[in-house]
Amino acid sequence: MPGAGPGVPGVPGGPGVPGGGPGAPEPSTPDWAALADDAARRGRRRRRLLIGGGVLATGAVAAIVATAVVTSDGGGGADRSSGLPAPEKLPSGSPTPEPTFSDVAPPAPPNPADILSGKEKDTAPLSVDGLFPEPTAVSNTRSYTKGPTSSTTNCATAAQGALSGVLTANGCRQVFRATYTKDGVAVTVGIAVFDTKAAAERTKQQAKPNIASLFGGKVPTFCRRTGCATTANAFGRYAYFTIAGYTSGERVEKKDTEVWQSGRDLSDYAFARILDRGKAQASAIASANARLPEDA
Repeated sequence: MPGAGPGVPGVPGGPGVPGGGPGAPEPSTPDWAALADDAARRGRRRRRLLIGGGVLATGAVAAIVATAVVTSDGGGGADRSSGLPAPEKLPSGSPTPEPTFSDVAPPAPPNPADILSGKEKDTAPLSVDGLFPEPTAVSNTRSYTKGPTSSTTNCATAAQGALSGVLTANGCRQVFRATYTKDGVAVTVGIAVFDTKAAAERTKQQAKPNIASLFGGKVPTFCRRTGCATTANAFGRYAYFTIAGYTSGERVEKKDTEVWQSGRDLSDYAFARILDRGKAQASAIASANARLPEDA
């Protein structure tokens, strides 16, 4: 018996294996370790595909269930995804509600001049401190120091000469006075109160000679038995006057421009104080109207 062919150890028959032939390649031993590794790799890949597909399928089912929970409410119920009430559904074809606004315009603020024209509207309390509140009066960039003040319902006693009778004849209710000083010049401002604008206008036209000067304290007697600068005006139901002169008692001449200017300054100040009174009342009325309900 021939021995095993050289180069094929342990395989019987060598070249004489059935199906072999003189030119057939020699058979080799399978690499079992490599085959086992390949089979393991294919097994792992298959498991990954199965697991991944299962996750996708589970996610899809969960999404379908969540969508069903949100959308299938049975009509008109609460939104189960948020716990909030579902929005009210309008009937098909209903128009969207439009916002509504009141057609009633707010009343215009009252005119201060109208308020000051008569006692029916001009009802705020009157006092000398209310009309002359500051220790210093500033008018046209000039400052004057306040001195003595006075108020009286006996209007004739607050005037000199013919003005006493004029105040009484036109129904004067009160006169408020204050004296201001600056650089040796003293000015008394007098504000007379009437029931109507017409009475105040008549008094202004008839105002001669003028208001009585008011002195006392650090203000010596002035504008008594000597010539002084005077003004007379009216606004609303108020007539207001000034008398200005030297605290030395010296007579005022036309050339004494600083005295005449002081009288005009304090006349402007009196007008501003009366106007402020009207503005304050107009503002209070406007604020009260703004707080009223629309159907009041």
